[in-house]
Amino acid sequence: MNEQSIFLVGPMGAGKTSIGRQLARRLKRPFYDSDRELERRTGVDIPTIFEYEGEAGFRLRESAVLDELTRLRRIVLATGGGAVIKAQNREWLIQRGFVVYLRTGVDTQLRRTARDRNRPLLQTEDPRARLEELARIRGPLYRAVADLVVDTEHSAIPAIVNRIVHRYRELDPHV
Repeated sequence: MNEQSIFLVGPMGAGKTSIGRQLARRLKRPFYDSDRELERRTGVDIPTIFEYEGEAGFRLRESAVLDELTRLRRIVLATGGGAVIKAQNREWLIQRGFVVYLRTGVDTQLRRTARDRNRPLLQTEDPRARLEELARIRGPLYRAVADLVVDTEHSAIPAIVNRIVHRYRELDPHV
């Protein structure tokens, strides 16, 4: 039986949490969201961490949580959009699990995150420009760690989950 965990990477608004929950349910595995786990451990939301510690402080905390969570076996983990920035995080993802890059475009990201005030990097005059910049920087990093790339723009969540499960089961049909 495949003991490998599944790690979801991709930009904000790609559907990592929504898809991750359904994927975990389908595979009967625990689901973790690294951002929610970080908030649970610190007792404050991500914007508050950014406010007091800046992005650098947040990234240090994010790496510590990611190190712990990627060591767990047989889980589904939704990572934060910037988790791939640090080389060490990328190594952990590659070495410790099956990585799925959930890809989506900037227009879809804008639509899905329009009312979400829990995204400090989008609290800017021009969210579109910020998302385009993040895509340019992070897109190659997502692809570099991915065992599978799935476009989330034009598919329903159940279809995306089916595709991930199918590819994962190709690795081990007993899953």
